[in-house]
Amino acid sequence: MLAAFLLLIGCGKQTTQPESTSTLNNQLLVLHYEGFTLWLDCSRRASARFKYTLTRDQGNRKRHKRFYLDPDVPAPCQQTSTDSYQRYTDERFDRGHLVPANHADNSAKAIRQSNFMTNILPQASNMNRGAWLKTEEIAECYRDIEPVTVIGGAIWGDNPRTHFIASHGVVTPDAFWKVLIREDRAIAWIIPNTAEATRKRLDRYLVSITDLEARTGETIPIDAWLKEESPEVSWLIPMGCDRG
Repeated sequence: MLAAFLLLIGCGKQTTQPESTSTLNNQLLVLHYEGFTLWLDCSRRASARFKYTLTRDQGNRKRHKRFYLDPDVPAPCQQTSTDSYQRYTDERFDRGHLVPANHADNSAKAIRQSNFMTNILPQASNMNRGAWLKTEEIAECYRDIEPVTVIGGAIWGDNPRTHFIASHGVVTPDAFWKVLIREDRAIAWIIPNTAEATRKRLDRYLVSITDLEARTGETIPIDAWLKEESPEVSWLIPMGCDRG
């Protein structure tokens, strides 16, 4: 029945419906939010993939402190709580954004949607505020030079971490991946969802896009020659960049 479900997201009557991707064999519900798209795996109550394009930064709206369930998404496809993850485990986990609020701050609607739990997964605090945050800052800085397309997602392992099944109905991903694409350049990371994934260690998680595709089953839509590149360091953050 879910495969036939048609969903209206917000105004403008954008239709969202499940579709198969090269990542997973099961059906995914595609959520077209303002400025970004999520692919929601209802069997996991979690988004498996996200994509958006950044252009020159013209927004400065403040991030919402509250988190929300999406009122237009079926309850069986969503997490069961908006609570902080930290209260349910001795380990430190954040409500980690797939698409950061800072990349949706040009629109009141978009920045609120970025705090929907469909855009949130348990992320180790050091990772969320460390290596993952640095990838967001790199994208934020280069968007003022040329458009940056961001594609990413979650990786669940064979031995699922079930910290938040009882509280939120969601399994904790083992890792997260991200690709940044500029006009003639691309860079990719697979970042473990652990406390060791600090800002200083980001370069350890660089991979070629060919390797990323093999690991995730994704097909990244860029020229083949770009997929073989495997830089030794992440793109440098330009001096004077406004990361806000």
